[in-house]
Amino acid sequence: MAQKVRVRFAPSPTGPLHIGGVRTALFNYLFAKKNQGDFILRIEDTDRNRYVEGTEDYIIESLNWLNIPFDEGPGKEGNYGPYRQSEREHLYKEYADLLISEGKAYYAFDTAEELAKHRKDHEAEGKTFIYNWHNREKLNNALVLNSEETQKKLDAGDPYVIRFKSPQDTAITLTDIIRGEISIDSNTLDDKVLFKSDGMPTYHLANIVDDHLMEISHVIRGEEWLPSLALHQMLYDAFGWSAPEFAHLPLIMKPVGKGKLSKRDGEKLGFPVFPLEWKPENAAPSAGYREEGYLPEAVVNMLALLGWNPGTEQEIFSLEELVSAFDLGRVHKGGAKFDPEKTRWFQHHYLQMMDESILVSQFNQLLSTKGISDTSISANIVPLLKERATFVEDLWEQGSFFYEAPRNYDEKASMKAFKEDTKEILSKALGLMQNVDTFSAENISESIKGWITSNQIGFGKVMMPLRLALVGEMKGPDVFKIAALLGQEEVINRIQAAINFID
Repeated sequence: MAQKVRVRFAPSPTGPLHIGGVRTALFNYLFAKKNQGDFILRIEDTDRNRYVEGTEDYIIESLNWLNIPFDEGPGKEGNYGPYRQSEREHLYKEYADLLISEGKAYYAFDTAEELAKHRKDHEAEGKTFIYNWHNREKLNNALVLNSEETQKKLDAGDPYVIRFKSPQDTAITLTDIIRGEISIDSNTLDDKVLFKSDGMPTYHLANIVDDHLMEISHVIRGEEWLPSLALHQMLYDAFGWSAPEFAHLPLIMKPVGKGKLSKRDGEKLGFPVFPLEWKPENAAPSAGYREEGYLPEAVVNMLALLGWNPGTEQEIFSLEELVSAFDLGRVHKGGAKFDPEKTRWFQHHYLQMMDESILVSQFNQLLSTKGISDTSISANIVPLLKERATFVEDLWEQGSFFYEAPRNYDEKASMKAFKEDTKEILSKALGLMQNVDTFSAENISESIKGWITSNQIGFGKVMMPLRLALVGEMKGPDVFKIAALLGQEEVINRIQAAINFID
């Protein structure tokens, strides 16, 4: 029977989750759901020096906001927990000891000063210091010392690390779902540290042991881990375990220039690089997609198409459609350029598709923050404005005039619209407005247009000043719809104010 698909997203709680990490989580989620598998969250918190309070909660909240929740993880205990590496510390030493007992790893007692001196000496000769087969038997480790000397150092509490004994003169063949077959010369690899004398494993050992014990079938992670693949494959081989399948995702690149997308790019160009706002201690907060008004569906759709394509022209995908279409074989090898405008394009689309009652409710919440309590016309305003809106905030930008009469008139437009005869025209329009019985858009339109036609006045000579009088700018939906929503009394007041302004 084929192994059940089990994938994991394994972030370190050292700060907010970058959207590169979010995309890794998303691709793991899509792959798991496509294959009726499990999506696991594992918190890799063995580096206590870099641990940042609140990060774990931030990661979980981000995944939940994006509607890609994990099946197992902290707070959702399955049969493979605990799901924080700091709570699994007791497991790793026995695996490091197992490798030592089989001659596949060794104790190394080199001090930081000794290693720094070796590096400096190599640099002076134009070389790079690598701790491996070519020099390990000349350094301060258990391969040089006899077993009694080694034990004596351990008993004395001398600081040590446990290093993996990488093979010599071996071609290591690796397979990656996205990149195909890769061959590595083992002579270029160093003897990586697996375990430190403080009782903590390094990432390499902990991640291999955890993936094995949690029965992870596929490791889908960022391409920055590609250089570690040879070591990880050798560790699986050393333990005699079958390795999961690997897939290394391409980097998300800057919108302009070269290199990986960073927080600084977002700050410079004005877009978020984090799913949620992050408020560090003693520093300015970093913007988040949620707080900037983006819908989770827009963020997910945008991220899915960064480095993957479905092989069709389709760009709009619901989460269910993404699950159905997703295929690791269609993930690109090359980096994916981030496009903030494309993200806004997705956001605009999803705002248009949003349930109008929810949009009205969110608009009412926004009005409340502006100190406006009368929301009686919101349900009529939102359909008129939403086509030009990308965010809920845009509804206010487009339609604040419904709630606030113009305090002044757009200078460029008023120079064009307010002519010598405009006062007379607006006075006539004012009289017509006063005489409309049922103040509906249809009735107002019929009255004003009938007068324009019968008097053969240029349409713009009336409509431009009328729009300016009601709105203050040359923007907004149909003037007659605006007037009907403002109500007869307010329209009369605004036209009178414009006449006074012209005077």
